[in-house]
Amino acid sequence: MKIDEIDLSILQALQQNSRLSLRELGKQINLSPPSVAERVRQLESFGVIKGYTIDIDYEKLHLPVSCFIEVTMKNGEHERFKRFISQYPYALFCERIAGQACFITKLQLPHLHVLEQFINEITPYAKTISHIALSHVEMAPALLSHLKDEK
Repeated sequence: MKIDEIDLSILQALQQNSRLSLRELGKQINLSPPSVAERVRQLESFGVIKGYTIDIDYEKLHLPVSCFIEVTMKNGEHERFKRFISQYPYALFCERIAGQACFITKLQLPHLHVLEQFINEITPYAKTISHIALSHVEMAPALLSHLKDEK
């Protein structure tokens, strides 16, 4: 699928607010709602738009501790860790990475003793380095404007 400037405008608007109606979205980018609907359907069918998410305030859910954990496998037990982390209730994401560590994962926890339990659970087959977030830096949505220059 070739992404044009209208598609990029749709993506940028939906990044700002994925709850925009087709009418509101069309108004923002000067396109009729049926045309917007067709383009959004195409972006979805080609997998460019994979889903629509919400931004959760985890502190209000009593999950105030954000931790980034570097995980290095001791005996190449990657599959064991992937099975574990995919079912772990406090894991927000996990990525296989290049470098000294094998994975990086983000946990959102109620308190630090849950982090200790997590580390104890995987210590038999993995080493960890934990990074506790002290504060959150507000970021703009990922910029897509650079794609316009690549044409």
